Amino acid sequence: MINRRDFLTGLSVLPFTGTWARGLTDSFLTDNRSAFSKHLKPVGRILESPDWYVWCSSPIYGTDGKVHLFYSRWSADKKMEGWINGSEIAHAVAESPESPFEYVETVLAPRADAWDATTCHNPHIVFTDGRYCLFYMGNSNGKTDTQRIGMATAKSLKGPWKRMDKPLLQPGIAGAWDDHCTTNPSFVKHPNGQYWLYYKSWNTQDEEKSTGADVRGNRKYGLAVANTLTGPYRRVSTKPILDFSGRGNNAQFEDAYVWLQHGEFNMLARDMGVFGHDDGLFLNSTDGIHWDAPQIAYGPIQDYTKEPEAPKHLSRYGRLERPQLLMRHGRPRYLFAAAQGGKHMTSSPFIFRITGGDKEDKKGRGEKEV
Repeated sequence: MINRRDFLTGLSVLPFTGTWARGLTDSFLTDNRSAFSKHLKPVGRILESPDWYVWCSSPIYGTDGKVHLFYSRWSADKKMEGWINGSEIAHAVAESPESPFEYVETVLAPRADAWDATTCHNPHIVFTDGRYCLFYMGNSNGKTDTQRIGMATAKSLKGPWKRMDKPLLQPGIAGAWDDHCTTNPSFVKHPNGQYWLYYKSWNTQDEEKSTGADVRGNRKYGLAVANTLTGPYRRVSTKPILDFSGRGNNAQFEDAYVWLQHGEFNMLARDMGVFGHDDGLFLNSTDGIHWDAPQIAYGPIQDYTKEPEAPKHLSRYGRLERPQLLMRHGRPRYLFAAAQGGKHMTSSPFIFRITGGDKEDKKGRGEKEV
């Protein structure tokens, strides 16, 4: 639980940005924790199921005032590995972020003979240009080398959802840092009117030279920009905009979520060796391309709730992955992440309330979006 005595004077009027973090005392940041990390109050797990592994939960408020969640799931028979060769994207609804979520329907499932023929994964929902845009990753052979970012759109969260026939972004040319795939989408509409798509990738040759499960092709992030929502999306550079490989020990990251607030860019991501492998990362940027040094955004799930001992079939037990935010009035209000385990020892989303102490936060858990 968060101790409100830890809150800084004036906290409620300050944004979650690097400007805020840089204004804090040095002692506050000596442990590498970000200011963001100080405001996470655990709510708990949702959508636990013995029949499904649930992952990648992306929330949004609807015009009905309810919280709509787009998440990936696959049959428990496939175990954890099912995300790569049998995932679908489903839609659930709750009266508020802390109310029970109920499955509504599957909105995107693999399509035979299409670029997303074997999996639909990594949902990322946004509302822009008068429509809902569901970015996601698909593949066609059940492997990472055909992962591509695509998009489906709808005028209503109830659908119908129209998928693009082709991916939004293909991998780079052979030998490029991003020639293996495009995945883990995060989207921002820039104030200048452009459409910015952040993506993860890595180099195929580096992957093939890898010598173990924990030493693989180094995951990095790129940025592609378009003048229209449907593209074409063009890379801003032949190099990644974020690359932690220079830190040594194959440090890398994934699952980036980017949002704009108070004129600055912010990012949450899953750590893969910067501070460890069970933490989340927080980064800030003034231009969305050049980023400050990472800080810790959140810790492993056992920092927030008591979990049983790790079972043998869950090798990523304890991590909080795929961070996504529920925004309200341009501010982060809830953090949704994915975690192995739960009462059925499959996987499910885990929710945090982001506390701020201001009047809006004190109104209660059921406040509707306006």
